[in-house]
Amino acid sequence: MSRVRGTSLPTAVVVVVDTILINVGFALAWWARYELQVGPDVAAENYVTLDAYQYIQVALTFVLLVVFKLQGLYNDRPGVNWIDQVGILMSGAAVGIAIMIIAVFYYRPYAFSRLIFLYVWLGIVVLLALARLLDRNFRAYLRKRGIGLVRLLVVGAGPLGLVIMRNIVAQPDLGYDVIGFVDGERDEDIGRFKALGGLGGLSRVLRDQKVEEVIIALPSASHQKIVEIMMQCERHRVFFRLVPDFYELSLSQVDISEINGIPLIGVREASLQGWNLLLKRVMDVIVSAGVLVFLSPLIALIGLSIKLDSPGPTLFAQTRVGRGGRTFTCYKFRSMKVGAEDQITRLSTLNEADGPIFKMRNDPRLTRVGKLLRRLSLDELPQFYNILLGDMSLVGPRPPIPYEVDRYEDWHRKRLDVSPGLTGMWQVSGRSELTFDEMVLLDIWYIENWSLGLDLKIMFRTIPAVLLAKGAY
Repeated sequence: MSRVRGTSLPTAVVVVVDTILINVGFALAWWARYELQVGPDVAAENYVTLDAYQYIQVALTFVLLVVFKLQGLYNDRPGVNWIDQVGILMSGAAVGIAIMIIAVFYYRPYAFSRLIFLYVWLGIVVLLALARLLDRNFRAYLRKRGIGLVRLLVVGAGPLGLVIMRNIVAQPDLGYDVIGFVDGERDEDIGRFKALGGLGGLSRVLRDQKVEEVIIALPSASHQKIVEIMMQCERHRVFFRLVPDFYELSLSQVDISEINGIPLIGVREASLQGWNLLLKRVMDVIVSAGVLVFLSPLIALIGLSIKLDSPGPTLFAQTRVGRGGRTFTCYKFRSMKVGAEDQITRLSTLNEADGPIFKMRNDPRLTRVGKLLRRLSLDELPQFYNILLGDMSLVGPRPPIPYEVDRYEDWHRKRLDVSPGLTGMWQVSGRSELTFDEMVLLDIWYIENWSLGLDLKIMFRTIPAVLLAKGAY
């Protein structure tokens, strides 16, 4: 079933705008190379007019539009943010221009500058990225005023449904108005999320609440029940999507083969091994070394502030559990008073987190400087040293303490299959607002679906999450 999102531009308009900007980017690249002489000087006999590039310009425009289409840039996917779009633009433009470079230097009608293609790539990516940023900000402006919001209903209020609702609310640029949820077991509101009844009243809710989209988050429901929900959505002409269980996502990493017609299913090897593991390690070393050098003045300033604020050491060393259950010494800036660890038992009744972890919003053990460090996650800067040593990685599940691991259920131990990270999936998905099981499910999804692009995306999203202190305490 198709769906029209309130504030999205028609695809045809987007394609026309992209066509114009691609040609403007090409013209600016030519002007920078031949008129401004950016780069080595162009000899008079090698000067090529813009008109001489017109066939290449037209062909490149067509190729780029096709590549962008194949990469899904023109699909109506609300979950794709601006950073994702920039990534598509960068890779798509590189592919399109590579195709043109091969064609041009095979045909070689003129002494074309090689640098111009680099400038074309840069110009196109910058212009198209800026256009999408302006479009995103304009749509965000409208949505803040209630214009163009899609009325969304979530079916299912279990851990998976709550993850979905919290993430949608945390990303207003998606353009959703979460009107509430229906669930077969819960009939009370959950925080800001309104309970609209049971599954038996779904048809009434769809009609009375003027629902435009439904997300089905019932991983434990029977196929028959899910089909019934889908049929009700179709009868009311409401667009719907189905969220698979994170467990199912994990189990979806399978290889299917057969012996004499008998289907066999085997678990596919995890993404994070071999060359991928080496690539991740190289990135860890380069980034951690760079950060430790670049932020050394800030690190020294924080250390001095801790010394002046309260008695005790600058660093806090704690035993943590790493990959494969091996323990290591994890370093942090001390944010609590000396002897804070001995008070956990006394404060256990005030624990605000579920599962084996301990968290408090107004922890009395925090020092004055420690509160600020915790709020901005600056207390974790020394962990770049752990990353450099190889105990940790930039991205991965957070390192637990042995006490927490002792309380793990068997399926929780899946998160110990990789090196712990400084940031991870749950840090950019609500941070301390998530339950422990939700955190582990996100960690498992990360492990099963790792890619370098996913690591970069998580690191980019960590920056605003830390600066805005979303869910941090």
